[in-house]
Amino acid sequence: MTLPASDPAIETHGLVKSFGGNTAVDGVDLSIRRGGIYGVLGPNGAGKTTVIRMLATLLRPDAGEARVLGHDVFAEPKTIREKIALTGQFASLDEDLTGIENLVLLGRLFGYSARAARSRGHDLLEAFGLSDAAGRQVKKYSGGMRRRLDIAGSLIVTPELMFLDEPTTGIDPRSRNQVWDIIRTLVAGGTTILLTTQYLEEADQLAERLAVIDTGRVIAEGTPGQLKAQVGSGALKVRVADPAQREQAAEILTRNLAAEVFRESDAAALSARLGGESRTSGALTALEEAGIALETFAVGQPSLDEVFLAITGKHAEDHTEVSSESGAGPDKQGGTKTKRRRGTGSHPERDAVKAGTS
Repeated sequence: MTLPASDPAIETHGLVKSFGGNTAVDGVDLSIRRGGIYGVLGPNGAGKTTVIRMLATLLRPDAGEARVLGHDVFAEPKTIREKIALTGQFASLDEDLTGIENLVLLGRLFGYSARAARSRGHDLLEAFGLSDAAGRQVKKYSGGMRRRLDIAGSLIVTPELMFLDEPTTGIDPRSRNQVWDIIRTLVAGGTTILLTTQYLEEADQLAERLAVIDTGRVIAEGTPGQLKAQVGSGALKVRVADPAQREQAAEILTRNLAAEVFRESDAAALSARLGGESRTSGALTALEEAGIALETFAVGQPSLDEVFLAITGKHAEDHTEVSSESGAGPDKQGGTKTKRRRGTGSHPERDAVKAGTS
């Protein structure tokens, strides 16, 4: 069954999961539309991975309700698994096999013939820029190459919904940009993406809407622009041409902006957080009328890091993982290892291949 476009891809009410005395997820409510990229932002230990594992039917919630692609996670887990893909924080690959051998193995598990699995594998390697490394053992791949191959493995059969749990953790900036391009391509092809991340820039670049999770609760939700608006319209930064005029400039800015002005470590620089009503033009005009020349000035939106700090009182990287589910040990960075699982239900592309070859 294909859901109408107006129906949510994911909907949860009061989702709860505890491990021993630790409540990892504490009443999470989400409503995620079909199509696009929805980001779940939070530090290690916030409960992001546990939410993903419950929605992917790898963990049974202790309380609450959740529907994925119109199906109940309690009553219809098998149907959900047939429609989704999950790529965890670590590559689920056999390092002793080559890139193409890994994809052929996965293709055979999904019911492809040997010939069709190899063809599909080569198509994915080409799409992910890995054709030149097809015959190389995965143990010789870079971190970015492994991550791309892992995502390729999740796409042996194209899913309706894909969970990406911190997909760019530990890879270099160039590989991160390549993964971002892959994610955008998937969405353009009709796949809904639920992305968890602790990288604020990644959430800002990719997600149409965000939920900020801390200590197992959703503490803020909206578009990146809406979340940024919660902490003001931005900041003004100026650098006076004559450092001796900095104190006079600070007084003028304080008076005209009605905001606290900060003296930066640079003896000529000042900054101020702007409120909802911008008075920037008037402040700059007042500096000019006072004969204070500026070398530079800039006005910008607050970053998601400032948003997270304002909402939670701490930076996104301040936490460490404090819980782990049964069967999933903590990783070296404090996260939780998650293996990918995919369903093997009815898929037109695979079924057509099976009908044509055996």
